[in-house]
Amino acid sequence: QVQLVESGGGLVQPGGSLRLSCAASGSLFSLNAMGWYRQAPGKARDLVATITSDGRTNYADSVKGRFIISRDNAKNTVYLQMNSLKPEDTAVYYCNVLGGYRGNYYPGQSWGQGTQVTVSS
Repeated sequence: QVQLVESGGGLVQPGGSLRLSCAASGSLFSLNAMGWYRQAPGKARDLVATITSDGRTNYADSVKGRFIISRDNAKNTVYLQMNSLKPEDTAVYYCNVLGGYRGNYYPGQSWGQGTQVTVSS
């Protein structure tokens, strides 16, 4: 079972930047697509960025052009660089292994604790 540990969240002003990290256990990390999800209070958990095992990326329209997902397979880590942050980006951010395929991804069964991102002046 994959274990996921997210970090890097915090309080940032609108227009600011944060870089989230997600460390994953398991020797098969490099073979899996990975994704970042976020969940705002009272809302569903949404997939905002994905990266395939060979580095192809995709983004939700709400973050396209502002967020960048990347991965370091040697470190079993996936990152989310978040720029030009807006108050509506406030949420708990989670990463997960992805099954399925682009346009029809689903998350793995295990979730980490997430990391809180708050965008406020």
